[in-house]
Amino acid sequence: MKTASFVTTLLAGAIVALPSFAAELKIGLQDDADVLDPAQSRTFVGRIVYTAMCDKLVDVTPDLKIVPQLATEWKWSDDGKTLTMKLREGVKFHDETPMNAAAVVATIERNMTLPESRRKSELTSVEKVEASGEYEVKFMLKSPDVTLLAQLSDRAGMIVSPKAAKELGANFGNHPVCAGPFKFVERVQQDRIVLEKFQDYWNKDNIFVDKVTYLPIPDTTVRLANLRSGDLDMIERLAPTDAASVKEDTSLTYADAIGTGYMALYANVGNGARADNPFGKDKRLRQAFSLALDRDALNQIVYEGTSVAGNQSFPPNSPWFDKDIPVPARDLDKAKALIKEAGFDRVPIELQVQNNPVASQMMQVVQSMVAEAGFDVTIRSTEFATLLSEQTAGNYQLSRSDWSGRIDPDGNIHQFITCKGGINDTKYCNAEVDKLLNEARASTDDAVRKQKYDAAAVILNDDMPIIYLGHNSWIWAMHKNVTGFVASPDGMIRLTGVKKEG
Repeated sequence: MKTASFVTTLLAGAIVALPSFAAELKIGLQDDADVLDPAQSRTFVGRIVYTAMCDKLVDVTPDLKIVPQLATEWKWSDDGKTLTMKLREGVKFHDETPMNAAAVVATIERNMTLPESRRKSELTSVEKVEASGEYEVKFMLKSPDVTLLAQLSDRAGMIVSPKAAKELGANFGNHPVCAGPFKFVERVQQDRIVLEKFQDYWNKDNIFVDKVTYLPIPDTTVRLANLRSGDLDMIERLAPTDAASVKEDTSLTYADAIGTGYMALYANVGNGARADNPFGKDKRLRQAFSLALDRDALNQIVYEGTSVAGNQSFPPNSPWFDKDIPVPARDLDKAKALIKEAGFDRVPIELQVQNNPVASQMMQVVQSMVAEAGFDVTIRSTEFATLLSEQTAGNYQLSRSDWSGRIDPDGNIHQFITCKGGINDTKYCNAEVDKLLNEARASTDDAVRKQKYDAAAVILNDDMPIIYLGHNSWIWAMHKNVTGFVASPDGMIRLTGVKKEG
């Protein structure tokens, strides 16, 4: 009887303890992430997953301030060419190896030298990095680079296990090992990414979820339906057309934040054989395409007024926006004149777009607008990771691809436009633009930087390798039992402090 009583008591205790142990958060993503390697990846949703899995040297607050994460403090040398960072002690990677200065050096060197790395242009100013103590690192720069801290607040600053990186090499993404609050469990491409709480996380007392499952669901209507049915707990990038109904739903919570990024069309001007066409070679046609657009109408028709029209990599309310190049009004007569000047009556264009309803609707409106000027646009819809792969390979003529934005202006332009930029899929190359953007990186004077960005904007507005459309808001929806989420302009879902009740 005593044994039975003991077992019954034990089982009852287990049943009582189960709900808090098994708190699982299911998050619906608009796209599937690409490779889960901070050195190689480029997708926005990949960054959302990393926010749970891979701590960075520094993080960003909702008011866009840089704050400590794996680094606790830092200082610049007087000449601006050395950044010294003190590291948090007692931190472990998910494979239980220590996160220390040697690990930081190994990660940064991997980001700079791995053939497949997309972080090279973000760290191009770094001459070398060295451990100046067990928990102190020094970044020695070729020239001053005020943007480096901002780069280290994103993928370039995500520190990975040197042991796992050495063992897996370019295949690190098959089983990523970082130092964040959640560790990798499994991934099924186009289906799910599963993480579980890392019990030795340095800030584990503020992590209240035991398991996170990310599910890519491109269709915004289906994503919201899954949230309402209870199959999801939270979704990102709620369609603006659904904002009102979510706000009225007493079982759901709505959150939004104006983003730091942009919506754009990338023109293939130099990336392989598919750049060899009139639209890729003649800037007058790209200028005409831009003038045929009514950006304010796009905002109202597709985004219910939640986005703002734009024509630069910075939104009009940004201090970095060049007010001397205002968002152009639609001018069909001028667009037609430019097309005629280029020697055409009608211009055929294939435009690729990711297969989600909002992006597709926007491109259908664009298709209709530019047809009035003389462009015959054929839309090719594809899964987002495939779209990015096609952009990289140069297998496109015109491609709709958004950028989530960075807190430093350099992060919205340098890697997309400079000749050797890590995400320069258009393969645009202009020595004067490179010079201006590199000089902007090197200056600590914002007034000087602004002059450089403005001068580059004049050239880019003429050459137009990227046709900017506007700047949208990040919109989330979640069940009422999910609390503690803080909306941020960078669009990330930070799970520190987030709880799921019941």
